[in-house]
Amino acid sequence: MSYQEVYAAWKNDPEAFWMEAASRVDWMTPPGKALFDERAPFYEWFSDGQLNACWNAVDRHVEAGRGDQLAIIHDSPITHSYRGITYRDLQSRVASLAGALRAKGVEKGDRVIIYMPMVPEALEAMLACSRLGAIHSVVFGGFAAHELAVRIDDCTPKAIIAASCGLEPGRIVQYKPLLDRALELAEHAPEFCVILQREQEVAKLVEGRDVAWHSFQYGIEPAECVPVAGNHPHYILYTSGTTGQPKGVVRHTGGHVVALNWTMKNVYGIDTGDVFWAASDVGWVVGHSYICYAPLFAGATTIVFEGKPVGTPDPGTFGRIIQNHKVKSFFTAPTAIRAVKREDPECSYIKDYSLKSLQAVFLAGERADPDTVKWVEEHLQVPVIDHWWQTETGWPIVANPLGLGLLPVKHGSPSVPMPGYDVQVLDEAGHPVPAGTLGAVAIKLPLPPGTLPTLWNAEERFRKSYLDAFPGYYETGDAGFIDEDGYLYIMARTDDVINVAGHRLSTGAMEEVLSSHPDVAECAVIGVADPLKGQTPLGFLCLKKGAAASAEQVGREVVQMVRDQIGPVAAFKTTVVVDRLPKTRSGKILRATMAKIADNEDFKMPATIDDPAVLDEIRTALQKIGLAGG
Repeated sequence: MSYQEVYAAWKNDPEAFWMEAASRVDWMTPPGKALFDERAPFYEWFSDGQLNACWNAVDRHVEAGRGDQLAIIHDSPITHSYRGITYRDLQSRVASLAGALRAKGVEKGDRVIIYMPMVPEALEAMLACSRLGAIHSVVFGGFAAHELAVRIDDCTPKAIIAASCGLEPGRIVQYKPLLDRALELAEHAPEFCVILQREQEVAKLVEGRDVAWHSFQYGIEPAECVPVAGNHPHYILYTSGTTGQPKGVVRHTGGHVVALNWTMKNVYGIDTGDVFWAASDVGWVVGHSYICYAPLFAGATTIVFEGKPVGTPDPGTFGRIIQNHKVKSFFTAPTAIRAVKREDPECSYIKDYSLKSLQAVFLAGERADPDTVKWVEEHLQVPVIDHWWQTETGWPIVANPLGLGLLPVKHGSPSVPMPGYDVQVLDEAGHPVPAGTLGAVAIKLPLPPGTLPTLWNAEERFRKSYLDAFPGYYETGDAGFIDEDGYLYIMARTDDVINVAGHRLSTGAMEEVLSSHPDVAECAVIGVADPLKGQTPLGFLCLKKGAAASAEQVGREVVQMVRDQIGPVAAFKTTVVVDRLPKTRSGKILRATMAKIADNEDFKMPATIDDPAVLDEIRTALQKIGLAGG
């Protein structure tokens, strides 16, 4: 069936559509119906069914005779090693870990925090919790002690599973001291901690509280899969809230399994036995959905990568992994592509490898500017599919569905809504706006299976954050427009739409122009307070290695380009060249923080920042042009 037929089938009969999708996963007790809307706007899916996520990810493939197929490939250019784990190995490892957790009292409904680097044991820990019906909450490995403590107090885990360290190019990040400090800061105390000792850094264990990963499993009875209700929380994933208090996004088990299983073939073109690689981290939603669960639900092979797009050892790493492991679909963030492009503008390193297994590259996590997309298309000669979704939704809202037949690509657009999502663009009063008009992107309720039903222990905050602004809709927090063909364009976060002398302008549209300059590797546009116009735009530019033109010349040229392509109304006159932009560890540019620095306002250090030193570099650069108190 074509995309149009599939989307129409959902629209005409959502209940039948999702019950059919539910029939493609294993249930201990099949659900009687799909949608439970008795508590609207708090919707649930498949609540009366019983299933187990770990069974769907692991055991069913062993039962089907595919036990010898690789489930996980771990590739670590940092340790110069890689290893494969078959579905049969994974089943015994997960059952053993789950049995050991159960022997220490972890059972259905208990919370377990996982604080791990990119090693297969991180996935095993997630799956072991799923096997028992325990609710896992993965915290990005190496996250600051204070942030970890806040999460410990919010979800009150019975246990914490951690590693002794994580590895970055050229340095070891000690996790255990961070965990110890977090436990000193937290009011809640877990009953025990499981520590995976890595040879690069063996941690000191606290007697009576800490147990070693291998020894505490010794002689343990392996655990079977525990059935849970369709609406049983599968995991909690914290996303930084604007108040500084993290928001615990909840994912229900039934909808999560059904929706992710549907996406693998239909969106990503992945079947049983194919190799899928999402170059992210288990601490982010992409790691949950598309490193751990979805590829395993589909019976594919997933890659766990411990490295970086550049510097481990060079900008050809992506090519090496695609070639060596015969990757069919590759998913990364635009920021990773821009890092490669900056180091190797001609893409010569990746081209050293054979990419014949590769059918498509998927981009998500932030806006994929047309220039980045075209660069990948030109050099890799495969479809490049931008798609848009959020931690809250857990799977793509808008995509170009490879498995249903690619639609025409429109650069700058992640394409069209997936079944389950009725996406609309609204004005400030909540009314739909005409095609081509910038507004708030919202999704008509109910949201589909697999999306957040609420926030952990915070129903009122869930309402306030997502439902109150536009009654009957979920507010995405993004701004954009839908064109006459139904393609969505995400232009900025709602907060990044700036008001210049009464004109609402998208910073994303300006960034699109800046990034098309041949010497610009990466850029960001923010709004700076202006006494006359309210706000004026300011462009940050990172130049490519070996850029021919001077910073001043590039600045002059991009100012003229914005004037030509957007018009004088943009009032775009100022640029500043910097070495790098402040980002979160998942690659999102911290535009709001940069704007506060420019306006010389106080700001809270974002918990997810990759390198806080960048903010000092930004402040210094801004002071040179008379901003940031300069």
